[in-house]
Amino acid sequence: MSGHSKWATTKHRKAAQDAKRSALFSKLSRNITVAAKEGGDPNPDNNASLAAAIEKAKGYSLPKDKIKTAIDKAFGTGKDAANYETVVYEGYGPCGVAIYCEALTDNRNRTAADVRAAFNHHGGNLGTSGSVAFMFERKGQVMVAKEVETGDKKNPVKPNGAAADEDEFMMAVAEAGGSDYEDAEDEWIVYTAPTDLMAVKRGLEEQGIEVKGAEMTMEPTTPTDVTPNDAKKVMRLVDKLEELEDLQSVYHTMNMTDEVVAALDEE
Repeated sequence: MSGHSKWATTKHRKAAQDAKRSALFSKLSRNITVAAKEGGDPNPDNNASLAAAIEKAKGYSLPKDKIKTAIDKAFGTGKDAANYETVVYEGYGPCGVAIYCEALTDNRNRTAADVRAAFNHHGGNLGTSGSVAFMFERKGQVMVAKEVETGDKKNPVKPNGAAADEDEFMMAVAEAGGSDYEDAEDEWIVYTAPTDLMAVKRGLEEQGIEVKGAEMTMEPTTPTDVTPNDAKKVMRLVDKLEELEDLQSVYHTMNMTDEVVAALDEE
């Protein structure tokens, strides 16, 4: 196991999402509602998809009352009923960068029109189902801080168990069943098989490691190299797509090199 250079993509995406906290909370709530409804059980102990949705929401500090409201909505009736469906949109951005979008919508026509407009206005092309999916791999990821807050003013942080030392953490990840991990500055990102996400999270916690959050992601298997200038064009499309209320997640194959990240930070 060793770290890869995927963190730059995650870091940029989180920065963009954190800047739109209200919209992000709405998306997280919708994700919880759909997971609860599709799983048919409001108890995350019996609904793996709901458990993963809740963990992702907690990772972005969604309040507990909003989580409960989102679950309740899944089993409401009349005007309180949730009628979202999952839709995937695939296409290409500038310079042939593949883009994969996951949506939860109550109006397919509206969402399709919004997504198509975003692609058209930012130099991209919306493709057919399956046109880029093969360039991505579904994975689970668990976020683990290297240090955790103590609440003590004199000693505000302390080492997060084995997460404070890479050699120890590597063994902890292996014992928990994780497939890989990445050094992401002040935290680790642990990658898992999709079906192992919650089991790996529990495995780390059982070893005394505090987990920040867990979620599903799509990792590109064939990164696309672009110039820093073209990277800005691609990211304008990605950012526009992420602004759409119906889109839950937007993934791309752009190779986030140090040079590209530096150029995007200038935006």
